[in-house]
Amino acid sequence: MLDDDPIETKLARFDAATTKEGCVIEGYASIFGNIDQSGDVVAPDAFATSLMRRGAGQVRMLWQHDPSQPVGVWERIEADARGLFVRGRLLSDVARGREALSLLRAGAIDGLSIGFKTIRSRIDDRTGVRMLLEIDLWEISIVTFPMNEGARVASVKQQHSFEDQELHELALAIRRATRAMAV
Repeated sequence: MLDDDPIETKLARFDAATTKEGCVIEGYASIFGNIDQSGDVVAPDAFATSLMRRGAGQVRMLWQHDPSQPVGVWERIEADARGLFVRGRLLSDVARGREALSLLRAGAIDGLSIGFKTIRSRIDDRTGVRMLLEIDLWEISIVTFPMNEGARVASVKQQHSFEDQELHELALAIRRATRAMAV
């Protein structure tokens, strides 16, 4: 990365659900059409080219935009009508991942932030608002202060490992069979 092409950041809130493998987090890393605290608005198709080229696996999950502190992996990143939806796993084998999970659970931190390079933008001369038309997405960080106040927490989903799900389904089948035999 060149000094004259800095990575920019945008923030948004998210939520977390614990799994056997770590913590699954999901939420919106960017909300479309919303003026953020720095006067930027992200266009609905701004991420399209970058996501097609990189996919979720090449976008890093970092702690506070620090490239020396990856804390997990993004498994799903997609633009929908509301914004940039993300789902990933905090890694419990990483010390900072465990710390992030503790802070999330305590409510001490609840933000997501995008690190990107602006490819195309347009500034409204009347309002001074910058419309981000194309973004090269590099990373999404867990952060303390979200920049984009329009982003909201996604629903909490309890995730199960494959083995836990199989055991749950087996227990339900046994209950159904037991009830059927009692009738």
